[in-house]
Amino acid sequence: MHTGTTLTQFIIEEQRRAAGATGDFTSLLNDVVTACKAISNAVNKGALLGVMGSLDSENVQGETQKKLDVITNDIMIRSNAWAGHLAGMASEEMDTVYDIPTQYPLGKYLLVFDPLDGSSNVDVNISVGTIFSILKAPVPNRPARPEDFLQAGTKQVCAGYAIYGSSTMLVLTLGNGVNGFTLDRDVGEFVLTHRNMTIPADTREFAINASNRRFWEAPVQRYVDECLAGKEGPRGKDFNMRWVASMVAEVHRILTRGGIFMYPRDTKDPAKAGKLRLLYEANPMAFIVEQAGGAATTGYQRILDIAPDGLHQRVPVILGSKNEVDTVSGYHHEKAA
Repeated sequence: MHTGTTLTQFIIEEQRRAAGATGDFTSLLNDVVTACKAISNAVNKGALLGVMGSLDSENVQGETQKKLDVITNDIMIRSNAWAGHLAGMASEEMDTVYDIPTQYPLGKYLLVFDPLDGSSNVDVNISVGTIFSILKAPVPNRPARPEDFLQAGTKQVCAGYAIYGSSTMLVLTLGNGVNGFTLDRDVGEFVLTHRNMTIPADTREFAINASNRRFWEAPVQRYVDECLAGKEGPRGKDFNMRWVASMVAEVHRILTRGGIFMYPRDTKDPAKAGKLRLLYEANPMAFIVEQAGGAATTGYQRILDIAPDGLHQRVPVILGSKNEVDTVSGYHHEKAA
């Protein structure tokens, strides 16, 4: 049995340090954690429960939904709709804002989430995860409107993700560093196992979908070509390339040992500004990465400074070890000059 700090203890201790804290945020975060435990169980037992594979439906992004996409979205909603802490929710799997049912009280927070990031991997048993972000509602205790969610990433109260891999972990920032908790299934508690996670400023590892190379902008092509040139190239060192196709897995590896993750803008679909969604993928991950000492940019702009214009807005994402992110960003600014 564990003897460390549980996530519940950690959150309550943080609450005690916050002047004027009412406990609402602590209760909300506990509800999110409960949902992540339930999702972990659903993912782990997917084939046993007969919920693997795809549905004959698409989400608002036009992506084919997995059965677990819908199931995990429902788990997040059920866990968080009833307690009176939220004015509304938004998710990758829902076209618009989720209205809190009228039988439940409304609260002062907003929750945005990707219930199952990397769900294309579930059928092949590769790590997937849940990403979430908590914002303050501009008007507490009123049903949330779509425009209420359009807040810059700097306004996030909290961001986190759960990763469902060889173990289930929850990684969290409340704006004062990043901490990781591992689920002890024997007692059903997340336990603090990775205190004050930090990202090394330098790295020799990059992650990108190399099959899209022909569609990349010149600065990204330049950076990757230099990495691939190794010791004989302008960077003077060898790099390793990784690609999991699950943002949670990519970011978790970077938090653990450093690296850079790139899903840049490309010309594959000129109508799309990027692949990843700002509110419930890029912003929470950028918040976590910055709090761990890393950097997160579109190439031209800090992600957390972007003024959102829609619930499902897409953006390019380049994040991870600060010196490598700065190098890629520098190449973009050279091109723009």
